[in-house]
Amino acid sequence: MIRIGKISYWHVHAWDYTKQAQEHPDAEIVAVWDENPERGQEAAAKQGATFYASLDEMLARDDIDAVIVDAPTRMHREVMLKAAAAGKHIFTEKVLAPTLHEVNEILGAVEEHQVKLTVSLPRLNDGYTLAIRDILDQELLGKVTLVRVRLSHNGATAGWLPEHFYSLEDCLGGALIDLGCHPMYLTRLFLNQEAVDVSAQFGYVTGKEVEDNAVATLSTATGAVGIVEAGFVNNFSPFCIEVHGTDGTLLYGTPDEKLLIRTSRKDEYKDEWAELPVPAARESAFHQWIGHIQNDTLATENIAHAVELTKLMEAANQSAREHRAVRVDELKA
Repeated sequence: MIRIGKISYWHVHAWDYTKQAQEHPDAEIVAVWDENPERGQEAAAKQGATFYASLDEMLARDDIDAVIVDAPTRMHREVMLKAAAAGKHIFTEKVLAPTLHEVNEILGAVEEHQVKLTVSLPRLNDGYTLAIRDILDQELLGKVTLVRVRLSHNGATAGWLPEHFYSLEDCLGGALIDLGCHPMYLTRLFLNQEAVDVSAQFGYVTGKEVEDNAVATLSTATGAVGIVEAGFVNNFSPFCIEVHGTDGTLLYGTPDEKLLIRTSRKDEYKDEWAELPVPAARESAFHQWIGHIQNDTLATENIAHAVELTKLMEAANQSAREHRAVRVDELKA
């Protein structure tokens, strides 16, 4: 049994990961720390777990093997460095950290103390992602020229998103660094190459101190372009993916949850749009993390995607602040 200490219930997905831990036959949450003591005490009481007012005290417990991090983004570096130093395996909400420099500090501590790290990037494991990767591996679209991924909801306009998600101090951004993480790592994945530079435009429809409407574009050395869209201000905007190549196009979610292809590289897909089967999702990032702990393996691909995500987010935030394209190689390592 892997005994887990829960670091904060700040994030909206904190209870989702709690549920995954509760349902996993080899995991158990036994302790809770929260920067908001009242919230932490309530969460601990609901689970019959021990609440700690001191994170150091919780991490000092020899019978705690691992932690789930759902603290504010600004605290990720602090709590993960402490957890790694205490020898605790780490599962964390995205982003791993808001800057590349902080990510590298965390990775250094993880390696030094030989703990297993996995970042929640859930859409990497969804069936449509697996299907699209397979099509791209077969090069059925030719050379990829443009990827566009959009994800937006009405959290700000309908008022259901927690107020603290609009705190620039805690979140270090708004719609892009929160919801936009998913289209960002998917866009990077489907481009299958590093971005040279990033340009971002932020909108403030509801007047929050963080953006609630955002677009980022990624340029690459081959000329392929990535378009990342995210927002908190749309009622009926479908999650959608477009991958265009020199010989064909893939569409998903425009608006139905169907994967469509048309390409001149295969006769049955040449004259009209064809629907492709979408396989079942593979196991969740949380389940993968438990497996890495049990099998003494590393989440190599997951961590690589998490590092790239932070690079692109840091560059996008800098671009929006400075009103210019930001080269990824400008970022402080």
